Formats: sequence, C-alpha cells, structure tokens
Amino acid sequence: MLHVWHDVDMPSYTVVRKANINATPERVHALINDFHEWSAWSPWEDVDPNLQRTITGPASGVGAHYAWVGNKAAGEGSMEIVGSAPDQIRIDLRFIKPMKSQTVTRFDITPSGHGAEVSWTMSGEQKGLWGLIGRFYPMDKIVGKDFEKGLAQLKAVAESD
Repeated sequence: MLHVWHDVDMPSYTVVRKANINATPERVHALINDFHEWSAWSPWEDVDPNLQRTITGPASGVGAHYAWVGNKAAGEGSMEIVGSAPDQIRIDLRFIKPMKSQTVTRFDITPSGHGAEVSWTMSGEQKGLWGLIGRFYPMDKIVGKDFEKGLAQLKAVAESD
C-alpha cells in the first residue's frame, strides 16, 4: 500500500517589517520595482564587495530578473518580479547556496500621510535542513534585522531626492 505523507510537520514562517517613508508611493515603488536600484538600498549589498550580479529581462516590473553569486555569506540565488501593481510588488526568491530554498517576497506600498507605508513580507515553508534549523532558530531571527536595515536604507534613498 502506498502511503502519501503530507508536510504537516513542516515549519512555515512569515517575516514582516514595516516602515513609513516620506516619499511618494510612486517613488518608493520605482526603487523596489527596478533591480538596478537595489544596490542603493538592499541590506545584502555590502555582504560581499565582490558580489557578481546579473540583471536580465525588462528594465523593471514583471519578468525583471536578478541573479547573484558571492562569497559564503552572500551565497548564490536569483529573484524574479512575478507581480507588479502600484500598491504591491511580488518577487519569487530562490536560493541555490548555501542551501536550496524558494520563497515569495512581497512589498506592499500604501499611501500614508505625506508618504508611503512599506510592508516587506516573506513567507514560506522551511524544508530539509532549513526545517530543522527553523525548529531552533526562527526565520524571523535570521532575516528580520536584514529587513529592518533594508527598509531604513530604502527610506534614506527615497527621501534623499
């Protein structure tokens, strides 16, 4: 008899960080929707000074693709914008090294006061070795501080013009 196992024991996670940015939602959207702009605000840009980046596809929006290869800390992976609307950008994020994983990252941009509130969300399931790690070290602790740093840098860049 064939038994089908369901991944009910697989830890799922959601990491969310928010920031209020004193810039138009359009300005914030443009900085996130174009991978060429990420070098100015991404929290991972300074992890490896020799990071190799490849940006392909459209200049921005759906289909834009960013791949990287770096040192052990930066690893290797890719991102592709799979959804882009004025109030939300969705990104398919895939890591190859140090461990394979795939997740969806979402930026929600909401008009707020004299600017925009940006919510950065990553959710998924921790499989394989990540599942074991997740039982002891939650994903929020792994990337939460990076999201905070990235949003602070995004705020600084968006508000500088």
